[in-house]
Amino acid sequence: QELRPRGLDVKQEELGDLVDKEMAATAAAIETASARIEEMLSKSRAGDTGVKLEVNERILGSCTGLMQAIHVLVLASKDLQREIVESGRGAASPKEFYAKNSRWTEGLISASKAVGWGATVMVDAADLVVQGKGTFEELMVCSREIAASTAQLVAASKVKADKDSANLCKLQQASRGVNQATAGVVASTKAGKSQVEEKDSMDFSSMTLTQIKRQEMDSQVRVLELENQLQKERQKLGELRKKHYELAGVAEGWEEDGE
Repeated sequence: QELRPRGLDVKQEELGDLVDKEMAATAAAIETASARIEEMLSKSRAGDTGVKLEVNERILGSCTGLMQAIHVLVLASKDLQREIVESGRGAASPKEFYAKNSRWTEGLISASKAVGWGATVMVDAADLVVQGKGTFEELMVCSREIAASTAQLVAASKVKADKDSANLCKLQQASRGVNQATAGVVASTKAGKSQVEEKDSMDFSSMTLTQIKRQEMDSQVRVLELENQLQKERQKLGELRKKHYELAGVAEGWEEDGE
């Protein structure tokens, strides 16, 4: 799904309908992702054994926990949005409230889309890891990305909330739950990676002194190459994040709606 550019093809009276539509689509994406994880787990239990099965069960179990936490967060976000609209609209209809506060509304739509997209991408990454075709690092990045997307949804949802709102408190608790579940995915993925690498580690016992020396030199060269690549990639990531924050601030305009 593409994030719709603000104000280009959405009439204001449609914004209220779009919020409901996108929140429903996000909930559906999470349900679909959860079902896919269960299918992958069943398939792995039927076809894998030993370390591979143990790693897959741990990783997919943590992914299920993350999807459950995100589901709770989406429900809490919907409850808070409903409260904000009801308390702030006065004599206006909900659709009129959404239209009047169009930047806030579009921030909700954008954040909701990001969560649904993130769920799909993360499960795709998990699927590849389970099949042995993907990388553990990509799955860790995807889990952190979806956590960032839920944080965006929390930020968009609470812009107009009463700081003493019980629904806001529930949303913040749900956000902490997502963060804990994300940490669980990262931890299980790291542990799985270590198990697989330990299982597949090279046996040096039959190598000669000359072969060992050659391998050692090759390894030193590779370390230097990777360190250089890492430095460049970190610089690139920093520039991308800077641009992301700039564009997000302009596109969503939360600062114009918040106090």
